[in-house]
Amino acid sequence: MKHIPNIITLINLLFGCAAILSVLQGHFYMATYFIAGAAIADFADGFVARMLNVMSPVGKELDSLADMISFGLFPSAILYTMLVLGQYPALDTAVDGQIHWWAFPAFVLSAASALRLALFNLDERQTEGFLGLATPAATILVVGLMLLFANDTMGLQSFLSQKIFIYPLIIILSALLLSEIPMFSFKFKHFHWEGNAQRFIFAAFAITILTIWLELALAPIVLLYIIINVVKHFIKG
Repeated sequence: MKHIPNIITLINLLFGCAAILSVLQGHFYMATYFIAGAAIADFADGFVARMLNVMSPVGKELDSLADMISFGLFPSAILYTMLVLGQYPALDTAVDGQIHWWAFPAFVLSAASALRLALFNLDERQTEGFLGLATPAATILVVGLMLLFANDTMGLQSFLSQKIFIYPLIIILSALLLSEIPMFSFKFKHFHWEGNAQRFIFAAFAITILTIWLELALAPIVLLYIIINVVKHFIKG
């Protein structure tokens, strides 16, 4: 029984690997399905560990290692692919027999994610909320941009794949990952309105626009989440 949560964590890691391979081959929706599976496994391993009362230090470390693949390396692979395809529109895949070093800065986001995950493991202040942007939230934003790119929503495909957009995005997301800006989480200790009002309101809004825009709503939802938390932080400050 004690190995079940770790097996689920490894499923998260394997789904993350599959998502990376998919996006590098230009299979954007397949990558989205795999990373959704990784996210479900990421939630389920902790839930199952608590339910079975088999939480362990090994499980905690393994969780961070899996998250580094699924929510650290994967978003960088997306940005790398978008940069390459933006530069070479005739290509269908970023795996073209070359290493495009000018697109390599995409992996700065992976480095920032690794540092955030290491710091998070040592930080005892983030039990109810987050300090800085969580790696899954950053990944959802990048996945959302990938889907906007794939669908050429509102003719944004060309802009979303340009260095002038992606390079600053890498810097901003990396800074947010490593910042100490308080950001609310969706960890419910109870389901009463008091203490959860912000979570309920935001969840209702997210579900509403997901119903209308489907997967194209992912990036706007996370962007709004970031804006709300950043504005709150600076108003209080």
